[in-house]
Amino acid sequence: MIRTKISAENLNLFYGDFHALKDINISMGERQVTALIGPSGCGKSTFLRCLNRMNDIIPTCRVQGKLMFEDSEIYHPDTDVVALRKRVGMVFQAPNPFPKSVYENVAYAPKLHGLKDKARLDEIVETSLRQAALWDEVKDRLHKPALGLSGGQQQRLCIARALAIQPEVLLMDEPTSALDPISTLKIEELIRELKQYYTIVIVTHNMQQAARISDKTAFFLVGDLVEFDDTEVIFTNPKDQRTEDYITGRFG
Repeated sequence: MIRTKISAENLNLFYGDFHALKDINISMGERQVTALIGPSGCGKSTFLRCLNRMNDIIPTCRVQGKLMFEDSEIYHPDTDVVALRKRVGMVFQAPNPFPKSVYENVAYAPKLHGLKDKARLDEIVETSLRQAALWDEVKDRLHKPALGLSGGQQQRLCIARALAIQPEVLLMDEPTSALDPISTLKIEELIRELKQYYTIVIVTHNMQQAARISDKTAFFLVGDLVEFDDTEVIFTNPKDQRTEDYITGRFG
C-alpha cells in the first residue's frame, strides 16, 4: 500500500482575474515519481510551484481549495513556509548554481539553517554529492567555482544542493530541458535512484522522459487536470481523447 504524500482537493488558483488552475484533484504517493505533462501554459508549473508555495512571491496570486502535505494544509495561515520548503526541495529548469565554490553551494542551505559544525557540513556535502552522482567528478575540486562545471554537472550540483537539507519531496521543473542528451540520461538515471528515498514531482515536455522515469502521469490542459493515472495507462490506454491526442502529437 503506497502512502499518500501530497494531495489536492478542488484546488483553484488565480492570477488576478485569470483562472490558472481549475478544481484540481490529485493524490501523489510517497517515494513515487509523478510526471506533470501538457502543452506550454497549461498550469503544470503553476501547480508544481503550489507544492512549496513558490507562487507566494506573485502579489496577484490567490489559492482556494485544499492542498495537503501528509496531514498538514500547505496553504493554512499558520503554515511555516520556511519549514515547508525545507521538506519540499526544488530544482529549476536551467542550472542555477551560486557564484561560489562547489562545496559552498551544497553547504549553503544547512549553514542558513544554523549548522556550523565543520565535520557535519563535510559529511552533508559528500553525502549530497554522492546522492546526486557527482562526488567522483568533483571531489578534487570542491573549493573551485561551481560555474566552472559543465551544464549537466551544474544541474546535478543543484540537485545535491536541494538534497543537502534532507527534504522529503523533490520538485523538478523541466530539469533537463537545457541539457544535452548524455546529461539528460544521467539526470534520468539519478531520478530513478533517488525515488528510493524521496517523493519526486517532475514537470516535463518530453513525453519519452515521462514514460521512462515516472510511476504516475498527470496530463494538464488549459488549467484542468484532464487525466491522472499509472504512466503505463496514460501512454498506452488513456481514457480521455484529449490525452491521446496530446501524447500522439496531434496538438501541443
